[in-house]
Amino acid sequence: MTCSVCAQTGTGKTAAFLLPIIQLLSTQQGRPNGKRVIRSLILTPTRELAIQICDNAKSYGCFTNLRCGVIVGGVSQRAQEQLLEQGMDILIATPGRLIDLMNQGFVDLRHVRILVMDEADRMLDMGFIHDMKRIIAKLPVNRQTLFFSATMPPEITSLVDSLLKNPVHIEITPVSSTAVRIKQMLYYVDKPNKLPPLIDLLQDKLITSALVFTRTKHGADRLVRGLTKAKIAAQAIHGDKSQNARQAALNNFKTGVTRLLVATDIAARGIDIEELSHVINYNLPNIPETYVHRIGRTGRAGLSGIAISFCEHEEIPYLKEIEKLTKQRIPVITDHPYPMTTTEPAPAAVGADTANSALSKDGARGRSGEAGGGRRRR
Repeated sequence: MTCSVCAQTGTGKTAAFLLPIIQLLSTQQGRPNGKRVIRSLILTPTRELAIQICDNAKSYGCFTNLRCGVIVGGVSQRAQEQLLEQGMDILIATPGRLIDLMNQGFVDLRHVRILVMDEADRMLDMGFIHDMKRIIAKLPVNRQTLFFSATMPPEITSLVDSLLKNPVHIEITPVSSTAVRIKQMLYYVDKPNKLPPLIDLLQDKLITSALVFTRTKHGADRLVRGLTKAKIAAQAIHGDKSQNARQAALNNFKTGVTRLLVATDIAARGIDIEELSHVINYNLPNIPETYVHRIGRTGRAGLSGIAISFCEHEEIPYLKEIEKLTKQRIPVITDHPYPMTTTEPAPAAVGADTANSALSKDGARGRSGEAGGGRRRR
């Protein structure tokens, strides 16, 4: 059986495949008196997501005798070789490092019964398609294949059809939909003036935690330097950081040590932060589906959240594509001290009363009664 699932981020896709896998494998006997073999393989695009899925698997299966492990790049492979030698039931891996270990003869996939490709659209965007095909070629023909994704644009759908045989397609919510509990707002600003309004916004202590998205790795580092200079603690997470540095930054953010995490889309893919109050798009994404995925980091599991976006003049076409996809206008904050000054026309703005707060003329925020709220080797 093969299956492709498209569901809004934050709706529980990870539990949707982990719980049945744990139930099935725990009721089926492994090899008697022998080393554990890999019976389920879960592929993910990033290291953080792989580690997160393994943590979830250990939590969900804590009353079973199943063993799971993680294979990711960016760290020494020696410990991973030892982990594979000990054996495991469930392997969570990024494609690049898995291919490396397969080529060296450390991985045996002949006993895999269930294959899961999580965040599949991002794996394809990152250029993992050939690695995925090489991995699939090493798997038993008689297996169950599950393909999970938060977005399913047409080009991805056609690729699903080429990878899966007569799949059952399950779509929980439209790919263009944003969670109803997420309040969105937009600031038009000039490119050189993006940092001051962000600093002003962050004076609001109701912004208890914020995931800030930039388009590039250098942009993330530059933003962290600017925030640090303004005495606002922040850490960056992106593909050029070592795995230890990325994991430390993520742990600091999850535990509240760091209030702000500045991330690129690749590094933040699949990150699940409990009670994340705000997502801030410092740069709008050039792919409209990415906007839906970004703001879906907040407002998860029935909670509410705030999504704030800055739009410079060059990003207006991206904004139009986002609004076309989501079929909704993002409320625009007009009353703030850093308005866009370009003489070229911009889309008409709606009044500030449509958003929950705005930057006032003196830089302080008005408040309502609501809470402020590479490729490979990944």
